[in-house]
Amino acid sequence: QVQLVESGGGLVQAGGSLRLTCAASGRTFRNYAMGWFRQAPGKERAFVAAISWSGNSKDYVDSVKGRFTIARDMAKNTAYLQMNSLKPHDTAVYYCASDFKGGEYVHSWDSWGQGPQVTVAS
Repeated sequence: QVQLVESGGGLVQAGGSLRLTCAASGRTFRNYAMGWFRQAPGKERAFVAAISWSGNSKDYVDSVKGRFTIARDMAKNTAYLQMNSLKPHDTAVYYCASDFKGGEYVHSWDSWGQGPQVTVAS
């Protein structure tokens, strides 16, 4: 099993930027896809972005394309989510996820981080 520890959440004004970090330990990082999901109050956890084990394939939900960038650093066993041009509707708890394959569904991932809060003020 892998342990995922996230950091980087907080409060930001609309139009601002934040970078979320997800540090992984407990299994070979390079063998697994990494993903980010978010859960807004009263809503279900939803897919935001994912990156393949090699880093060559990236996928984003339409609402964040052009604003968010997912990346991974093999040497540091860390994944990132750079969030630019943030909007109030980006406010949510953001979860890092890891899995051999991954996908756009919550049940496609077997390991989860604790979820930092991201709040975007208008």
